[in-house]
Amino acid sequence: MAGAFPRHEKSLEALRNRGRYRQLMPRDGHDFASNDYLGLAGSDVLRAAAADALARGVPVGAGGARLLRGNDAEHQLLEAEAAEFFGTEATLFMGGGFNANQAIFSALPQQGDLVLFDALIHASTHDGMRLGRAESRSFAHSDAEDAARVLKDWRAEDGEGQVWIAVEAVYSMDGDLAPLDELMALADAAGAVLVVDEAHSTGVFGDQGRGLAHNISHRPNVLSLHTCGKALGTSGALICGQKVLVETLINKARSFIYATAPSPLNAALVRAALQELRENPARREEAWEGISHAQDEAKRLCGLGGYHSQILPVVIGDDKHTMALAAHMQACGYDIRGIRPPTVPRGTARLRLSITLNTGPEVITAMFTDLAREMEAAA
Repeated sequence: MAGAFPRHEKSLEALRNRGRYRQLMPRDGHDFASNDYLGLAGSDVLRAAAADALARGVPVGAGGARLLRGNDAEHQLLEAEAAEFFGTEATLFMGGGFNANQAIFSALPQQGDLVLFDALIHASTHDGMRLGRAESRSFAHSDAEDAARVLKDWRAEDGEGQVWIAVEAVYSMDGDLAPLDELMALADAAGAVLVVDEAHSTGVFGDQGRGLAHNISHRPNVLSLHTCGKALGTSGALICGQKVLVETLINKARSFIYATAPSPLNAALVRAALQELRENPARREEAWEGISHAQDEAKRLCGLGGYHSQILPVVIGDDKHTMALAAHMQACGYDIRGIRPPTVPRGTARLRLSITLNTGPEVITAMFTDLAREMEAAA
């Protein structure tokens, strides 16, 4: 007997045949898959912070949206401390980076504006743009000259509104860095706002882990997003920028207005994570020692180079070959995941190696030794 949803079943079968079927997998093996770059998620630092917060009577749940009774003192303390830490006029704490990007791009750019976005920008940015009223156009990845060309063409077509330039500081699937100096110069020259998603740079890059854009985040035409579920080891997101933009989000962003507030307990944990960044630079230094070691071993053992961050992609190309290689590495005891389209462009399926403090240098060397053997066997 046919299933109740034959079109869905057919669609899933097509994904299986193309090597693009996704399924949930348990955590198993050495961590080369998470975004827990500073090893904070399971740390004694956050365990102690949770125990302290509970002892102080911090609620586990918010009980409602921030605009109802869900606005807790921990949320407001976090926002004040985060604004000081990141050097911005105001911050807004939200439940996660995905709905924060939805909020930014659905509520801030207005009808008649242009969102000029990097071709490899996060999916959440695309969703936000679809919900908004502004026009959107892409420019070639990390190419400030192409961004200037696209902007010039839009102005020549009588585009007169505000321009919002959207980029990631560190790109989540390629691990490369945005040319922020060139993009900032373009934003200044064009009267544009530079929106920097610091998701994969928070905690890792910048003075005290303030992010790749830390030296420009104070400027009135810069808006930055720091997610809390990666290097900060918790969950949520902090939108940082001018007070008028934060107030606009509070009044107009549906993913803020209608969402139950993040847990006050989680806000307390984010505060503790920011304190750890301020007071324990050794954690970040140790993380960079591991990152540098991984980059060196990738080149020495596998001939892989050109890496700039803690994210080391190994581009295979074919979806099925990528997943087979990931399965072989998992069988060797490493939690390595294959990444396929549409997360990455067609023909660029890859292993995404993430270097965190959860994995020491000996394991990193062993992993690249095994990866070199598996790649040679698959060639």
